[in-house]
Amino acid sequence: MSITDTNATGTADVAGWNAKALDEILSNDGGRPVLFTHARILTMDPLIGTIAGADLLFVGSLLVGVGPGIITAAGDDNAVVVDCTGMAIVPAVVDTVALAGGRGHRSECVATLTPGNSTDFLVVPDELAADVPGALATLVSRPEQVRALVAAGRPAVWAGTDAPGRVTTPEAGIPAAADLTGSLRVGVWIDVEDFLHQELTADGRYDETRGGRPHAYQGSYWIDGDRIDYLDDLGFWAFGEFKGDELHHAGYVMKLG
Repeated sequence: MSITDTNATGTADVAGWNAKALDEILSNDGGRPVLFTHARILTMDPLIGTIAGADLLFVGSLLVGVGPGIITAAGDDNAVVVDCTGMAIVPAVVDTVALAGGRGHRSECVATLTPGNSTDFLVVPDELAADVPGALATLVSRPEQVRALVAAGRPAVWAGTDAPGRVTTPEAGIPAAADLTGSLRVGVWIDVEDFLHQELTADGRYDETRGGRPHAYQGSYWIDGDRIDYLDDLGFWAFGEFKGDELHHAGYVMKLG
């Protein structure tokens, strides 16, 4: 049976689901609001809960509103509108600790469809979403029934297939070292107490001196944005983060010497 026919869930025309809206989202520069409307939304937020006939509003990667009635301002805001009648919307990333009741405070819950959080969600037919785990299982067991998988505000899956231009996961395996000649992050980073000296070389290698003990740790490193990952020659992984002119790593705050 073609997915453009009536399928096993009784939902017709999966392939053409909100095709015009998808084109508008893909051409959006991130400043135009996007509204998924008329859905049952399982927010996983203990205060907001599940809302029937509700709307989800986001701008870029930021979720800005959830609940009924947001559709009334869609025209004023020139929002892209995605009709989700008969659909359920759930978080695309699940906080299993929260699912098991292991969070003591609402503020500790992560990956909920709460205004202010990242725009990561899944849209499936309502009958496939008795709960959040069931809805997410659809992504694995019945991917052709997924109407939308949105990551940081950008469609990854739409109408059961990969969305055009979707971001893909990097290939598994340790990458080759990059040539960092000329990088402003190459050099010797020294912590404020002069205990740790970490030299980053242009060939993607690091060499640490600790308390005057040379070559305490040595290995390879990779920089992705403001994140640095280390693979020590002993076999363990570690990471750090560049914050302005500082490098934060394992409790140390370093600056270029």
